[in-house]
Amino acid sequence: MDEMDLMKKLSDVPSPSPEAYDRARAVLETAVAEPVDTVVRPKRWFSWPRAGVAAVGAAAVAATVVMGVTGGSAPTGTSTEAASPVVESPLVKLASEVKAAAAQPGDSSLVIATKTAPDNSRHVYYTLYTDKGQIFTGDSTTLASSVTRNDDQATPYNAKVMAAAREAANGDVEKARIAMITAANNALGVGLDPAAADKAWADTQAEVAETFRKLGKEVPAPRPRPTGKELENRINNHLWSNATYALVVGAANTEVRAGVLKLLATIKEVTVGETDLDGQRVLTITASPDILGGNASAVLTLNADNGLPIRDEVFPAKDSPQPSKHAVVSYESSRVSLADVAAGKI
Repeated sequence: MDEMDLMKKLSDVPSPSPEAYDRARAVLETAVAEPVDTVVRPKRWFSWPRAGVAAVGAAAVAATVVMGVTGGSAPTGTSTEAASPVVESPLVKLASEVKAAAAQPGDSSLVIATKTAPDNSRHVYYTLYTDKGQIFTGDSTTLASSVTRNDDQATPYNAKVMAAAREAANGDVEKARIAMITAANNALGVGLDPAAADKAWADTQAEVAETFRKLGKEVPAPRPRPTGKELENRINNHLWSNATYALVVGAANTEVRAGVLKLLATIKEVTVGETDLDGQRVLTITASPDILGGNASAVLTLNADNGLPIRDEVFPAKDSPQPSKHAVVSYESSRVSLADVAAGKI
């Protein structure tokens, strides 16, 4: 079962709103055909906790996906593999430069995401992340009213991923890494001893079964807790998904951006390249199919001078029996004043 199979099984559950999709960042790549989805990602083995499906509940849905086809970079227990120290990569160098740069005016990060649909129509969505942790979403005509109504969309998940990014920027990167991996839940038992990890997995499966029973759906067969390379890939998926989500929500926040760069540098399966795009120097950060469910690779393009995201692109995996669709989202990020946004000055 993958996320789309789950979606079909939960056909009586109301569809997530556009705001929920935007909060998700790592929600289903296969939803790219839906105009409401401004997020383009390959299938995420662990994306539902950020989708906010009200009828199921975030924790239960998170557990469901973990049980079925989870994804994920630090194995459980006290193994030395749990630590993936930051190396002196271009991302670490850029993170230091971002932190050292002069502070920009404003009290909020504004990210404008533009997705081009298969029919070449463009769908634009705005995400405003304040330095106080509030999140407001909408488009060019609705964002101001969202702010004036104080329609704060921030969730505990949002707070956790942003806190993990800041911890990576300012403190213990390994501690921040575990916090980012486990931001939605810790069904995989990251950082736990073997007995506690087994219990976390068993508790998750029990919660999944109960959720499906309440919905009148067939309960999926239980799966053993993943180990070895499978576990490493799944945890790397969590880290990539949660960190890149934090980036495109709070890109113009210096601490968030620097912390995400440091965290991505800890994933061995992520490669970094440098090229030119429309006359500007950029870094390309590529996540392999191994950590994206096997159906796609993803390339996140950043400005090489300031680390701001420019483009997020999904490429179908050649050898996958069910390759993901090619998709692209472009980003524009800036520092703004919350008061200016409320006044419609964007």
